Amino acid sequence: MLNPPGGTSPDPRIRRLTFGDIIREHRRSYPEGIALVDGDARLTWPQLDERTDRLANALTAAGVGPGDRVLWLGQNSFRIWELLGAAAKIGAMVCPGYWRWAAPEMAFAVEDFDPKVVVWQDEEIGDTVAKARAELGTENNALWLRHDAEGPDSYEAFLASGAPDDPAAGEVDPDSALLVIYTAAISGRQSGSMLSHRNLIAMGASAAWMGDIGTETAFLGAGPMFHIGNYQFWGVPAFVHGGKNVIVRRVVAEELLPLLAAERCTHAYLMPPTIAQLVALNREAGHDLSHLRASVAAPLWQGTVPTDQSRFTRNGGGEGRGYGQTEVTGFAVTGAYGGTGTGNAGRPGPFTAVRVLDNTGEECAVGEAGEICVRGDLVHLGYWNRPEINEARFRFGWWHTTDLGRREGDGTISFLGTTTRMLKSAAENIFPAEVENCVESHPAVKESAVIGVPNERWAQDVKAVVVLHPDADAVTAEDVIEHCRARIASYKKPKTVEFVEALPRTKDFVKDYAALDERFGGGGYPGGDQLGAGR
Repeated sequence: MLNPPGGTSPDPRIRRLTFGDIIREHRRSYPEGIALVDGDARLTWPQLDERTDRLANALTAAGVGPGDRVLWLGQNSFRIWELLGAAAKIGAMVCPGYWRWAAPEMAFAVEDFDPKVVVWQDEEIGDTVAKARAELGTENNALWLRHDAEGPDSYEAFLASGAPDDPAAGEVDPDSALLVIYTAAISGRQSGSMLSHRNLIAMGASAAWMGDIGTETAFLGAGPMFHIGNYQFWGVPAFVHGGKNVIVRRVVAEELLPLLAAERCTHAYLMPPTIAQLVALNREAGHDLSHLRASVAAPLWQGTVPTDQSRFTRNGGGEGRGYGQTEVTGFAVTGAYGGTGTGNAGRPGPFTAVRVLDNTGEECAVGEAGEICVRGDLVHLGYWNRPEINEARFRFGWWHTTDLGRREGDGTISFLGTTTRMLKSAAENIFPAEVENCVESHPAVKESAVIGVPNERWAQDVKAVVVLHPDADAVTAEDVIEHCRARIASYKKPKTVEFVEALPRTKDFVKDYAALDERFGGGGYPGGDQLGAGR
């Protein structure tokens, strides 16, 4: 026994496994296995281990230590994986920034994340990087390394300067932050979600089961590496299981098709328009793609792989059901666990627990809407440099997603929408997403948006703005109201209904509630009139 009764506790390192340890182990277990492919770069696991050792030692010499930060400003590259491996070995963290940020956004990320090292790309975004640096002025003291160049200030020269010795194995806490991903603004500014070694390894294990991932996996990482999706489906699972990650800088269908065939990719991160292009191109090219078993994101949500020569994975997606966010390292709930059921999201996997809570922290009854809250190995460490938000979002011992859900009678979870817009009728809280879901369950309704209209006595009345299907039979406001009365609590049903040809949309194509408020007299929201439409 490691810890017999009355005996001494073992060295705590014995029970610790970090992302860096994954690379160390793969070097020994798969000495000829290919870890990363990116253009002319082709690294075996032993080569990756040595390069990450050198990079880790170079970062240490540059003053980067536990808790310090490295920011990547560039497109997809195998070097992001190297930076993650190196940071994992010294306890630092890495943020792959969004290469399409405007200069002010880029400057904000540098100021907010406060990195010791910035690795940047000149091609395509060099002008933006230069403007951001000019905006930062002389106050920024980070070391800037260009990754698409040679010479003294290049990434490769910096890496080569590091000693090949393995840095302090076992000294890194697996619950420390490693990967930081900036998420959509929830408080007027983006926030960096901190994912730990434990988060990523747990995600790698659970997602691997869904995707049939193993050492034979070859994943084409065509998704953006500033987004959690590319890591969960299936970059990290392939990495953790000794598979191969094939990285492309950006998506060009004519370049992807021969790469899929040559590397015998089993999994890929591809969007529906790209898949359609690949199918059309391959009718003439005739590449054998029989090894391609899963393509995300389209099949994950649609349940099928729309290609001539591909099949979906055994467990992947559970008929396209799932719910998650960056802050829970991807999916917390999917239809792959326990089979599909009533809920549109599915059930939590082996590393998560989910509760639907009311605003006092009590669990909602089955069938009652509340906030989806998560606990477990997939929950992130919080947002970088956002203590107030973290305190609020971790209340009652759960991570509060700010999303509305419902536990169904068969134990599955339904995702209903965001809770960040809330209406108030007397003492009752009303979440527009729940009412919208109810309105949209009417067979004549194409889509709807719910706003609050001030009421002197009750604070707000619920108003539904409704778009009907073009071929729908005549429907009245009373029809919609009665439809809701039978399905949700009476105080939640719309008091008035407006019919429109189309809902206004923001530049991000989400419902423009501010425009609807202005047009139909919305206002009086708790906490102020201007409530965001959620993430």
